[in-house]
Amino acid sequence: MTSVPRFVMVVLLLIAAAVFLHRRSGAESLPPHESLAQFPKVLGDWVGRDAAIAPEVQKVLGDGDFLLRVYENAKPQPGVNLFVAYIPSQQAGDTLHSPQNCMPGAGWSPLDSGTTMISLPGQSPFPAKRYIVEKNGDRQLVLYWYSAHGRSVASEYWAKFYLFADSIRLNRSDGSLVRIITPLPRGTPLSSAEQRLLDFSANAVPVLNRYTSQ
Repeated sequence: MTSVPRFVMVVLLLIAAAVFLHRRSGAESLPPHESLAQFPKVLGDWVGRDAAIAPEVQKVLGDGDFLLRVYENAKPQPGVNLFVAYIPSQQAGDTLHSPQNCMPGAGWSPLDSGTTMISLPGQSPFPAKRYIVEKNGDRQLVLYWYSAHGRSVASEYWAKFYLFADSIRLNRSDGSLVRIITPLPRGTPLSSAEQRLLDFSANAVPVLNRYTSQ
């Protein structure tokens, strides 16, 4: 994002924040949602096992509902790491953290970035941020996006803008981050790894809607 669009976005966020603080009153509206702990471990041909979230990471995440799970496919191919963070209210200081900040802190260095579209039956296509990261010679392909109130975006700037807008319009500030990762060994075509994540998304995303209070 160039400096001018970023400046415009910051201004819009400040205006939205001012309006929000001026008009906001009463408790937030939060429709019920199912706990992520109950998210299915079997998604089509994918079978998952839970992984522990490190205490220091949990502390940074704050209050919310979180899922970290590794899914394997019956086919001979690398697995997929699924992380979902659902924050019921982002007005008390708990906000969704960008993987662009978290992964370098864990030692992963970005090699390339871009955007890819996720198209699912019965849903409008939405963009996801795509990253290739490396650590100690190992490479991974990362896709992530922000989702709230029936809308998914790749940009954290637009996610924050919609956060303020929906706080005013819907009296809601809940939202979720979905991140999926798969190994990208050297010599493996990027298109092959990306298709693996897209195939997994086709199984996971329609089910996730029940767990992130759309």
